[in-house]
Amino acid sequence: MKAVRFHEYGGPEVLRYEDVELPVAGPGQVRVRVAATSFNSVDGNIRGGFMQGPIPVVLPHTPGLDVAGTVDALGQGVTGFEVGDPVVGFLPMDGTGAAAEYVLAPVEVLTSAPRSIPLAEAAALPVVGLTAYQALFDHGKLAAGQRVLINGAGGAVGGYAVQLAKNAGAYVIATASPRSAEAVKTADEVVDHTATAVTDAVTEPVDLALNLAPVAPEQLAALAGVVRPGGVVVNTTVWMPAPSDEGRGVRGIDLFVRSDAGQLARLVGLVDRGELR
Repeated sequence: MKAVRFHEYGGPEVLRYEDVELPVAGPGQVRVRVAATSFNSVDGNIRGGFMQGPIPVVLPHTPGLDVAGTVDALGQGVTGFEVGDPVVGFLPMDGTGAAAEYVLAPVEVLTSAPRSIPLAEAAALPVVGLTAYQALFDHGKLAAGQRVLINGAGGAVGGYAVQLAKNAGAYVIATASPRSAEAVKTADEVVDHTATAVTDAVTEPVDLALNLAPVAPEQLAALAGVVRPGGVVVNTTVWMPAPSDEGRGVRGIDLFVRSDAGQLARLVGLVDRGELR
């Protein structure tokens, strides 16, 4: 089969399109015929060699953490899927990725793909969708009636986070540049961060501040000041720790997304009900 791999760390020029052996599904594994994968910032950081500590990969390495495709073969002991089933999943970060014609996936990371959208498009859901979901609900404990600030909402994670927070009944303040404002139009307030400082735009404290943007350290630290006492700052830019304010009980949480097929199935359900785009 064909696959894209890199044999050394570096920029996009280290990627090679080459022939590799067709993998054989082992116990607990599913072989997926790939319809699509994605490119996320973490993929670029792994390829660049910047994640060797937290995400050690074996070279040559095939990137692509997201997968959408159809079940092609089942390993020993696998139940719940049949050959031909459309599936999506978030593959193990330190394993072989889906930038190939076929990929092996642990059965526990897969769930049925959305039926209401083309299968290839579903590859844009797992990593960023789960990042948004876990930030808001696992770590932020967001509930109906609360106020949430999503800083850097114009990107892929932010687009999901705005929709999920609104679906949960929260009041959403989203920061975005003019070119991405259309993507966050469902927010209750949209702040043009190129024209207004976020801390000036948030005039009433929020219960949760979610930072998705690679802002300056002082801008990240200032987010704790717009959170009410007892609230939380969740930060996805893990090279800078999330700010906190112990005196006011504001917690800072650094998010590192994890694969969760149950949560992914919930997101798929939202897509098929037309509640998540």
